[in-house]
Amino acid sequence: MRLKDKVVVVTGSTSGIGEAIARRAVAEGARVLVHGLEPDLGEAVAGSLGEAAALHIDDLGDPAAAARVIEAALSAFGRIDALVNNAARVQRSTIETTDAAVFDEVIAVNTRAPLLLIRAALVELEKARGAVLNIGSVNAWCGEPTFVAYSASKGALMTLTRNLGDTLHRERGVRVNQINPEWVLTDGEKRVQERQGNPPDWHEKIPKEWAPSGRLILPEEIAAAAVYWIGDESRPISGSVVDLGQFPVIGRNPPKVIG
Repeated sequence: MRLKDKVVVVTGSTSGIGEAIARRAVAEGARVLVHGLEPDLGEAVAGSLGEAAALHIDDLGDPAAAARVIEAALSAFGRIDALVNNAARVQRSTIETTDAAVFDEVIAVNTRAPLLLIRAALVELEKARGAVLNIGSVNAWCGEPTFVAYSASKGALMTLTRNLGDTLHRERGVRVNQINPEWVLTDGEKRVQERQGNPPDWHEKIPKEWAPSGRLILPEEIAAAAVYWIGDESRPISGSVVDLGQFPVIGRNPPKVIG
């Protein structure tokens, strides 16, 4: 039980990576606030976790939502030991389709909301000498042509992690770290790829250049890594950003195959 008796807030945990983290945290002995936008999905996840989970539905695009999320966790469990900022607006946009409205919507959820959530939870995290884990993306380093706003938001989140990972650890005893997952096989990613015209078994045909292991990373594997960062095993580490991918994002030089 690596998270025994801890209370963990996991945003965006009604599906995908967030759901996997919530489930793994409960399996490791924690109580979890499940958060998301979809009441039906949230009720299914929280209901399956029983008394170890509480549910709060809210839109983090609203600046006031952060305080409501933290209050919901305190109301349900009376304390907060860890905050996982997983919720994200995964908006596909190019330079041509990224107008001010799109950019602001993505930044609001992916960068501003984590900042506001940390602010709202800081007193409780300081009491617990707790931890924040930001879920970023390898797109933070440069991104893809169709992830202009999303990549910028994750790059900003990475800088926020390093900044607060220093300041809050030194001044308040609160650790802040980040993991940057690479391509993960979530149900949402399956739906997106199929909407783009790929067959249902598209994920079984990923070239080895992008999946050297022969398959994509699973949400449960990201969740297993998250436990280390929100638990006591990672003390006294703070301000770290760790890429979780099948190949090095920086400095990679794939084989040149001609003909």
